[in-house]
Amino acid sequence: MDTALTSAIVNTATSMASQQTAQAVQVSVLKKAMNANEAAVATLLGGVQPAAPQLATSGNLGTQLNTYA
Repeated sequence: MDTALTSAIVNTATSMASQQTAQAVQVSVLKKAMNANEAAVATLLGGVQPAAPQLATSGNLGTQLNTYA
C-alpha cells in the first residue's frame, strides 16, 4: 500500500472518531438541558391551579346536574 493512502485512511478514521465523540457529547448536553427545562416547567405548572367554573346556584338550568366534556 501507498503510505499517503494509508495516512489518508488513518486521518479520516481519526477525524470520524472525534466527530462521533463530539456529537455524543452534544447529544448528552442537549438531553441534560431538556431534562432541566422539563423540571422547571413541571415546577411552574405545579403551582398553577385551574380555575373552577362558576356553577349555577338558582333556576332550572344547571342546578341539578353538573357534567364536563
